[in-house]
Amino acid sequence: MAEYELVREIKNLCRNNQMRDVFFDEVECDDPAEYVKNVLKGTDIQITAQGSGDSITIHAVCDGLIQKFVFTKI
Repeated sequence: MAEYELVREIKNLCRNNQMRDVFFDEVECDDPAEYVKNVLKGTDIQITAQGSGDSITIHAVCDGLIQKFVFTKI
């Protein structure tokens, strides 16, 4: 299993509020896309991944909520 530093950004959908919630964590997983699918608990989940090797960025829309996950190998 690979070990990653994870930065998770959740976009605020409220009008006139451009702040984002940002969380940092260290995770172990084989497949970052599968990790994101297991973390999100919505009924309509869309995931796109880009990058490979040491850094993988995953954009996810879960029931209309936009999130970005950046996995960087440790």
